[in-house]
Amino acid sequence: MDAVSLSTLLVAAAAAGWVDAVVGGGGLLLLPALLVAAPGLPVATALGTNKLAAIFGTSTAAVTYARRTTVDWRVVGPAAGLAVVSAGVGAALAGAVPASAYRPVVLVVLVSVAVFVLLRPRLGVVALPGRRTPVRVVVAIAVAGVGIALYDGLIGPGTGTFLVLAFTTLVGADFVHGSAMAKVVNAGTNLGALVVFAVTGHVWWLLGAGMAVCNIAGAVLGARMALRRGAGFVRVVLLVVVLALVAKLGHDQWVAR
Repeated sequence: MDAVSLSTLLVAAAAAGWVDAVVGGGGLLLLPALLVAAPGLPVATALGTNKLAAIFGTSTAAVTYARRTTVDWRVVGPAAGLAVVSAGVGAALAGAVPASAYRPVVLVVLVSVAVFVLLRPRLGVVALPGRRTPVRVVVAIAVAGVGIALYDGLIGPGTGTFLVLAFTTLVGADFVHGSAMAKVVNAGTNLGALVVFAVTGHVWWLLGAGMAVCNIAGAVLGARMALRRGAGFVRVVLLVVVLALVAKLGHDQWVAR
């Protein structure tokens, strides 16, 4: 790999770490960068290398959030445990499920999310602890630890965003605390998927280690910025990331075919 391609990937890893720490969706930047900078790289190897970089960034962001705000471990503890297993299953199935099978569904979900957030300007701006009923807690754990984690193992981009929205809508977290909770679960999904990709030989270790350092730097900056600027800032970044994901998946579905 030449110096220009390597530099591009390191910058993309730092930017992905920042986006992931604020609201998730860093894979939107890093996965395409990997595939462009390393032509011929198998998709599974790109996914595995991305997970190696991402697990360091999400773990760093999770620690940063946990030191400066509260994390509801009754929700994220079980969800993170389930996420390790579910993401591993998703990673094992990654080569068997074509992108065309899930891309339209994810597009519909993302458009619905964008409309939902736009029509509810107060969503996530303030916490709604009254929503944290036992039933909603169980649903949130299942959605985050099984459904979203499985998706992360399969392909990944947007996982952190889905997690933030799950915790915001299901258990009434504000966007800052929802992002903190999402980072813990996302670290679990990255670990589960990484183990499977590593066992099957789909991790470019040296490149992934270099990107991990940059991902950590971006994650620290992003988490501190989200904590300092608050839920309104996270909401804006969330909308930008969701719209970018819609544009990227729409391009892959109808333009790049």
